[in-house]
Amino acid sequence: MKITNKALAFFLFAAAQTLNMSGQKPVNDVTSPLHALQPEYPTPYNPPSISEVTKVLDKVYTYLEAESADKLIDKNSGKEITSLNNLNENTVFEPGSFRLTSYEWGVTYAGMLLATEATANPMYADYTNKRLKLFADITPYYSKKLKEDNQYPSPIKQSLSPHALDDAGAICAAMIKAKRAGLKADLNPLIDNFIDYISNKQFRLTDGTLARNRPQPNTLWLDDLFMSVPALAQMGKYTGDNTYFDDAVKQVRQFSERMFNHQNNLYMHGWVQSMEVHPQFHWARANGWAVMTLVELLEVMPKEHEGYSDVLKQLRAHINGLVHYQDGTGFWHQLIDRNDTYLETSATAIYTYAMARAINRGYIDKQAFSPTVLLAWNAVSTKVNEKGQVEGTCVGTGMGFDPAFYYYRPINVFAAHGYGPVLLAGSEVILLLKNNTFEINDSALQLKTKG
Repeated sequence: MKITNKALAFFLFAAAQTLNMSGQKPVNDVTSPLHALQPEYPTPYNPPSISEVTKVLDKVYTYLEAESADKLIDKNSGKEITSLNNLNENTVFEPGSFRLTSYEWGVTYAGMLLATEATANPMYADYTNKRLKLFADITPYYSKKLKEDNQYPSPIKQSLSPHALDDAGAICAAMIKAKRAGLKADLNPLIDNFIDYISNKQFRLTDGTLARNRPQPNTLWLDDLFMSVPALAQMGKYTGDNTYFDDAVKQVRQFSERMFNHQNNLYMHGWVQSMEVHPQFHWARANGWAVMTLVELLEVMPKEHEGYSDVLKQLRAHINGLVHYQDGTGFWHQLIDRNDTYLETSATAIYTYAMARAINRGYIDKQAFSPTVLLAWNAVSTKVNEKGQVEGTCVGTGMGFDPAFYYYRPINVFAAHGYGPVLLAGSEVILLLKNNTFEINDSALQLKTKG
């Protein structure tokens, strides 16, 4: 039963009176260590164990393995298609709760790969590899058909004919990560197609900044840093071609010049070229995509690249801004700097991953930032229910220029944006726990140091 502060105070007073009447010493500042009283933390306040984190990952895996397709069927008969010779216009993925080729699922594929790296359990990577292999297997047939008829039905049409960075970047980055981790499937036609779209077909401003013409002409979406830069960075690592790193750094610099607020060290969500004044709504998940982008660029970009120090400086500034706004529950708010907006899970998970990875890579001070990360993970873990569903995630969100738009966006367990970040966060926290020891020191969660 939860005891309120008022009830606790009354209990201590009553106990003191009882002890006093019985001749024993009263409970007060002189007789008792009041600083050791247990606070009423709303989320767990302790260093999580590796086994506890792994249990959360296992729940998410089990749910997603059951709820996301890994087979093809004939939509008319419902029968599984087991031979590539039987592909046709009626071929679809088997029914599931999530789309396999969305950018959210690109993040999920990457999260599964990292979970295997962290736990040494191959089942997570197998989740990703069997689905990406399926894409590779059917690409030749559907590429040919779409060249003959661009309206030909295809379960991977979004990947073969991208129309936005959302269609290309995240899943491309995941495919390259899978290839670098040893997947033998021929994903190169898809990877090359994605990179060609990002590099040569996506609309850009005159200075080369990746942009969109929605909701207004010449609009920058902060989300697009993640929908482009990690793929460019992975391609640079995959091919050894530094021009991909050059474009990635350019995007970080030019987005940041327009959209980063140096007073609060947060990014605005959207920037419209024609606006004389740029409304600043610091949407949490978009800031998550940005900080995640910076970490993922740094880890594959050569340190001798002329942009490395700028990206590292930008990452540190952004993390300092984010940490300032962490709620006492461990979460961050839907609008980061407006604490009357709801606490949001996917952004909190992304920050957990990005900060933990930054610590593990030596980009930021582990003694200063590890407590933030562990508190955030403890918060996120409370949002994975017994089914393995991730609760408290904001649904897909466009761009708005008024507060109500962000305040009242719905949350839903089928918002796919929550699953990959939880897998990434838990996996990176496991790596953090493997290499460091944490303790409750004088009632506070801290890194245990030698001496």
